[in-house]
Amino acid sequence: MEEQVLALPIIGPIWEMIDGAYYQRADFLLEGLKITLLVGISALPLAILCGLLGSWAKLSHSAVARVIGGTYTTIVRGVPELLLIILVYYGITQGLQDILMHFTGEDIRVNLNPFVTGTLTLGLIYGAFMTETLRGAFQSLDKGQVEAARAIGMSRKKAFFRVVLPQVWRYALPGIGNNWMVLIKATALMSVVQLDELMRMTDVASRAVKKPFLFFMTAAFIFLVITIVSIQVQRKAEAWANRGVRTA
Repeated sequence: MEEQVLALPIIGPIWEMIDGAYYQRADFLLEGLKITLLVGISALPLAILCGLLGSWAKLSHSAVARVIGGTYTTIVRGVPELLLIILVYYGITQGLQDILMHFTGEDIRVNLNPFVTGTLTLGLIYGAFMTETLRGAFQSLDKGQVEAARAIGMSRKKAFFRVVLPQVWRYALPGIGNNWMVLIKATALMSVVQLDELMRMTDVASRAVKKPFLFFMTAAFIFLVITIVSIQVQRKAEAWANRGVRTA
């Protein structure tokens, strides 16, 4: 089969070019893919946690909590993600340097870890989107079930974890899955803080072998594969969450 391909006058040289380019810099793409997945998988639990806290604040009877939750989601959803990443990364760096200068009188350089900073930033950003997803899920829950749980003697905490939260996931999973797919694509923005994620490593590899179209098409294909796998995982999670629920 390989001999037949190479024997073709056009396909053979093109295949040799592609194969040679991948042979030289495929490790760059694999390293970038690893960092992209690690950042996304690390940021997702933080985003869900921020979403739970944010939705609790926005549904709270406390006016102060509602103002804090509303301010958080309004600012994060209103400012472009790239701008937030730059403000958080370089803002914290500059702030720490100013504090050290104030107390020590010396110009001390502060270098934040791009992976940790990127994970925290994406977690906070997508926590705002998770807040709205989870707020809608909480509001969709039948209040009678909570009242029934309390009526049989469950504490507020036990009713939340045994009655409310399991049903909230059923309503929230489609939105959480959508937020995850946007989050994993947003990891490409972390190249501005020198994080060696997939797009940054793709750029480095393409410059090295001078074949940008080939490598950026490969990166697009990799993101597409991640999306397809995520959709399959989401479907299985939704099927698990809806077990025992009668559908039309």
